[in-house]
Amino acid sequence: MKHPLKTLLIISLLVTAPFSIMAQNNSYTDLVGDADKAIAEGKWDEAEQMLTEAMRLEPANPFNVLLMSNVGMMQFNQGKDSLALATLNTAHEIAPASVTILGNRARILMATGHEKEAFDDFGRIIELDSTAVMPRFNHGIIALKTHDFATAIRDFEYLNSHAPDELETSIGMASLHSALGNWAEAIPYFNRVIEKDPASHFYAGRALCRLMLDQLSEASDDISRGLELDPEDGELYLYRAALNKMRYRVADARADAERARQLGIPAERLKDFF
Repeated sequence: MKHPLKTLLIISLLVTAPFSIMAQNNSYTDLVGDADKAIAEGKWDEAEQMLTEAMRLEPANPFNVLLMSNVGMMQFNQGKDSLALATLNTAHEIAPASVTILGNRARILMATGHEKEAFDDFGRIIELDSTAVMPRFNHGIIALKTHDFATAIRDFEYLNSHAPDELETSIGMASLHSALGNWAEAIPYFNRVIEKDPASHFYAGRALCRLMLDQLSEASDDISRGLELDPEDGELYLYRAALNKMRYRVADARADAERARQLGIPAERLKDFF
């Protein structure tokens, strides 16, 4: 499910700018402020127009490159993917060391399936700011997807050492241990995640660990809780099918597998039930 990506305007930068700059740019600042309000209301087109007008009014303003980055995000939120990437590419050419611009471009690349390019941008951000949690998290997740386990281990162990209380760290470590088949080690991280964000897919992740460890009662509880949160989570029906098969409930397993198929689980993952 595609959600509009959150963007960050530079209001705080403008507020803290020297008074001489502020005095010369009242109209510019007003437009940026109005754009901020439009973003809060989800009016992406209006925000794009206001930011574009602000840049037109003050073409030499040093903050324009960040406004351009935000214009790219507004374009993306309107479904103008190619235009958004072109805008962010231009902004990156102007300010190649801006982690804000790199981060915005990387998120769009990741959302549009260009994960190799997103991986490179997240890697560049890490080089510029080793403490950045979200870029390192996304870098590690892409590494996991491509089976680059050495990079994923490096990213998530760094987060575990330097940002142990962040939700992304726990998600990353749970994902890493699951991918490596370290089911028992993954569970404590899933516990932390679920305490902060009890979403159905996290219950599914923990249920899989418990199934693999033959903790059938606990897995059943996780599946039930997950389905209460999202009755159309196909992954949970797949795991319940596996659970029922382990309990020799063949008819129930087939029914759950069929429901998982209806909810989008690929046929190759269901072949053991038919």
